[in-house]
Amino acid sequence: MTGTCGKIPLLVVAGPTAAGKSEVGLKITRQAGGEIVSADSAQVYRYLDIGTAKPGREERKTVPHHLIDIIDLDEEFNVNTYKRLADKTIAEVHRRGKLPVLLGGTGLYLRAVIDNYAFSSRGKNEELRQELYRQAEIRGEEYLHRRLQEVDPVSAKKISPSDKKRMVRALEVYYTEGKPLSEQEEETRFRETPYELIYVGLYTSRDMLYRKIEERVDEMIRRGFLEEVKWLLQWYPPEARGLQILGYRELVCYLYGMMDWEETVEEIKKQTRRLAKRQLTWFRRDKRIVWLEHKPGETAGVVGEISNLLKEKACWETNI
Repeated sequence: MTGTCGKIPLLVVAGPTAAGKSEVGLKITRQAGGEIVSADSAQVYRYLDIGTAKPGREERKTVPHHLIDIIDLDEEFNVNTYKRLADKTIAEVHRRGKLPVLLGGTGLYLRAVIDNYAFSSRGKNEELRQELYRQAEIRGEEYLHRRLQEVDPVSAKKISPSDKKRMVRALEVYYTEGKPLSEQEEETRFRETPYELIYVGLYTSRDMLYRKIEERVDEMIRRGFLEEVKWLLQWYPPEARGLQILGYRELVCYLYGMMDWEETVEEIKKQTRRLAKRQLTWFRRDKRIVWLEHKPGETAGVVGEISNLLKEKACWETNI
């Protein structure tokens, strides 16, 4: 697939968990002669298969998938690293004459790529970060917020005094980079994206989405989700990063006797519903998204609508 827009053509398929992104993404990518670049912060981990609804071997045989199974459960991974890998992968797919399809529900990963986020050049400062957390414990979160107001009042206005994680990150950026996080975010606003976008969001009614979430969790349990976690605990400690992911952390708690079975399953469902709500809130702020309703049994219609969007791009050449 080649483009004549002067930028890399990029189809983005986003939406909340259980909205059917994988099914739609797989079909449109196969139809368009493309390759999928995953934007899922859970599927980057190896061995987390059932609980992340990772595409199976057959699906990956028919359509190439990238940025899945790239790190172990105890490795650190962040949005900065993801953006670097995604940009490189998208460029390689484009050079092969294929349509890159960015597919997933991790909003920050998607925005980092398509809006060409400007990240700090020096990376993290673990020693400083831990010291800031220690100060928060000793002197309180209000103390951190006052420090942030002194060095980065713009960020302090946006960040709640109770949001310790974001305050620590903003202060870490300032003291490591020598400039405020808000300045870094301002730089992002003026960075031109290298991509020509078609940005599609999938949705369904709230009742239907919640029903699909419940059915999906039940299906994961039937497929051996608990057995997957038991196996992982033979090789990794319960505090491993990958085991803090939704679903895995609840099953770890169950296996350590901290919750009973019914409570565990209901907690996974409840937290997944909350995740879907947060994802929708995030995506609805982006006015570039073309929203398409995806009802059960109507995947072909949604794929057809995306195909029409691809055809309308005069400067794109696809297999459609």
